[in-house]
Amino acid sequence: MSVPAGFRWLRVIPIALGFAILSSCAEKATLPVKSGMGPDPELPPPRSTPIPTINIAKAVGWPEGIKPMPAAGTRVGAFASGLDHPRWLLVLPNGDVLVAETNAPPKPEDGKGIKGFFMKRAMKKAGAGVPSANRITLLRDADGDGIAELRTVFIDQLKSPFGMALLGDQLYVANTDGIISFTYASGVTELRQPPTPIIDLPAGPINHHWTKSLIAAPDGSALYATVGSNSNVGENGMLEEVGRAAIWRINPRSRSKKLFATGLRNPNGMAFEPVTGMLWTAVNERDEIGSDLVPDYMTSVHEGGFYGWPYSYYGQHVDARVKPQRPELVATALVPDYALGAHTASLGLAYSASTALPARFRNGMFIGQHGSWNRDPASGYRVIFVPFTEGKPAGDAVEILTGFLGKDHTAHGRPVGVAIARDGALLVADDVGNTIWRVVADHG
Repeated sequence: MSVPAGFRWLRVIPIALGFAILSSCAEKATLPVKSGMGPDPELPPPRSTPIPTINIAKAVGWPEGIKPMPAAGTRVGAFASGLDHPRWLLVLPNGDVLVAETNAPPKPEDGKGIKGFFMKRAMKKAGAGVPSANRITLLRDADGDGIAELRTVFIDQLKSPFGMALLGDQLYVANTDGIISFTYASGVTELRQPPTPIIDLPAGPINHHWTKSLIAAPDGSALYATVGSNSNVGENGMLEEVGRAAIWRINPRSRSKKLFATGLRNPNGMAFEPVTGMLWTAVNERDEIGSDLVPDYMTSVHEGGFYGWPYSYYGQHVDARVKPQRPELVATALVPDYALGAHTASLGLAYSASTALPARFRNGMFIGQHGSWNRDPASGYRVIFVPFTEGKPAGDAVEILTGFLGKDHTAHGRPVGVAIARDGALLVADDVGNTIWRVVADHG
């Protein structure tokens, strides 16, 4: 029997009821987040449930007069507020700050079926359902008071832009489907020239992990771009993963690219460590095998290296969900350098060498942890710092900015991109709070 148009919503009631019942039986973490952090994280046996653990903090924004809590010896203020889903940052040589105001593009083939229906609802609750502004905004603090008094639309009509990099007089922007460039001159406040296409990157109607971050090699010889997977663990078929779960090295002059490293489920932030010159990246690992698995991580990226996805995690721990397996490939899987906690959604990465923060923050990596959806209790929702010695992580992570998750399990904000401003302040893009936060040393 057909259901009248005005009552078709009734169809979802049994589904929703079943989902609620199954979710109420979902597993919970048995280990603290810290157990899944560091160079040797604890990796318990995987646990699966009929419906994955979904524990979303509702996005509500910052109440009047409330802001994140900084680490001792530092203070925080809003560099810019009232933005539209700011996700990524680039600090230009003259001190101007570019902000990608962006969100996911249309993905008509992603998340179909009952599971996809509820995942879309969950992501909307988390603040990820707003349309993309598709622009890059320029912020300028000319008087040095820590607040950007100039704000201009720098580039608009983009396609879910994310990563940005400057090489010489060329500004490169990573749209969701490829890299484009613009001629840039110091001090300009808007670019209205048509873009120059450089290379295409994997996109398409699924485009599950849509963000493409970008970094320039210190010697100017190349660009590096991240491309996340098109699924959790290859469930859409490996033909949909060609060129994904990878970092590409790009020659912008010849407009050519080649795979630099693979098996990285969803790499986002990248940074060059100055002692060794190694490229590092922050990677979001797989979901749906328990609140304690799998730790996200940051790692040095070796050319030609394979990091396991989808066949194994954290080196050679086989994921039995993936069929057929590739044991010969798993045997080559590299172990990441440093775990960042299960489901923390570690996205932003910035090396701290030029920071003006207290001395304990001047040699290491800042990491923006966007916050979990597949863990109970929640993890992430903070910015942390991992100290380095001689080019490697050397100690426990330290919280530098917290308070994004309210006591009532609502999200005041969610940190994403991190960057070091020209004056040494730490800048943090908060896509739920629609704010760029500025963390500086507190001199009393």
